[in-house]
Amino acid sequence: MEKVQMDISEEKLKLIEEIGLGLETRLQIAPLAARIYALLTLSSYEGLTFEEIREIVGSSKSSTSVNLNVLIQLKHIEYYTKSGDRKRYFRISKYYQLTTLEAHLQSLENEIHLVEKINSYNKIHFPEKFTNEKSLGDITTDYLKKMQALVAVTIEKIKAHQASET
Repeated sequence: MEKVQMDISEEKLKLIEEIGLGLETRLQIAPLAARIYALLTLSSYEGLTFEEIREIVGSSKSSTSVNLNVLIQLKHIEYYTKSGDRKRYFRISKYYQLTTLEAHLQSLENEIHLVEKINSYNKIHFPEKFTNEKSLGDITTDYLKKMQALVAVTIEKIKAHQASET
């Protein structure tokens, strides 16, 4: 078991932590799930076994299992088995970016809706504030709508690529 830990470079371990911190916040997942996701992102498409993942991230069997199941449910990772081998091999989902971008698109939609509600509320209840800050609300809405359009185009490109493979 210790061999697994020795095969992982210090650079990779640091990168797993760094990426994990970013994923934890962006995807709103538990720290361990984020580290597992980061690990699999930096691993070959052959994937890693449950024990390899557990050993590398230094977690208990139950914590590893729970977090792997969460990542599978979110469609960030998947598993497969090899003929004659009872082990499950976990790997990043081939189109994990699609799931992530679709969630981001929804969060942008929610944020646009929230900014519009703020503007409407201030227009009625604080007209002077609305007048003074309307341009800021417009700038924010414009930015969010441009991001939304860019994310939507990227999603369509990934879906087109995915369709061309089948």
